[in-house]
Amino acid sequence: MTEQRVAFVTGAAGGVGNKLVRTLSSQQWHVIAVARSTEQVTALNAIDGVTAYVLDLLDSGNLTQWTKRLVAQNVPSIDLVAHVAAIAPVGPAAQSDAETWSNTLKTNVEAPALLNAGLLPAVRKAQGTIVFVNSGAGERAVVNHAVYASSKHALRGYANTLRIEEAPHRVRVSTVYPGQIATKMLRGIDAKLGVAFKPEDYIDPQTVADSIVWIANAPADVHLTNVDLRPRQEVSAKFNV
Repeated sequence: MTEQRVAFVTGAAGGVGNKLVRTLSSQQWHVIAVARSTEQVTALNAIDGVTAYVLDLLDSGNLTQWTKRLVAQNVPSIDLVAHVAAIAPVGPAAQSDAETWSNTLKTNVEAPALLNAGLLPAVRKAQGTIVFVNSGAGERAVVNHAVYASSKHALRGYANTLRIEEAPHRVRVSTVYPGQIATKMLRGIDAKLGVAFKPEDYIDPQTVADSIVWIANAPADVHLTNVDLRPRQEVSAKFNV
């Protein structure tokens, strides 16, 4: 009998994260999901095969110990870790304040790294896959996104280094670089930039979720390292993300 595969998903209540949790659940994965509020966790726990927890990704001092306890008590083997959670502040570089820098770097860079520190023994045991959801902003400069782009460039450097370091353990490390995704987060960004939100022109969150599952299900002889996802008709000429 095949053992049930286990996934760990951050940002599980968001547009992409929630689609990913539901897709994995429909494929009989056991999904460990983390979100920010009790209300979100209650909704996640109502999905078959999902065990959800409230976890504050800004609480840097707690994240590694939390995941170490999780592995020790509940999940000694993890087949997929999907770092989906992110925040995306908007504004000129010259107007970025210390709190914005701190919260963005903690959420987008520190949290994945510190969670991995506790999860890696379980991922190594499964010879599993770690997937980071990055952004087009992690590949190029983006006007009015200095803090966000900086965090995503840092995440790119971390992921690429982790891939090399974990290769001897046969852990696969992949990064997805989506363009504009039709999510609540992008709706907020467009509003701040004074741009019309046009979900019909953007990538469906389900498509991004499916790409993560595709990476996790890749044959054992292949390592999908970096995957770019762009809208069918490019819409980034103005914002380049």
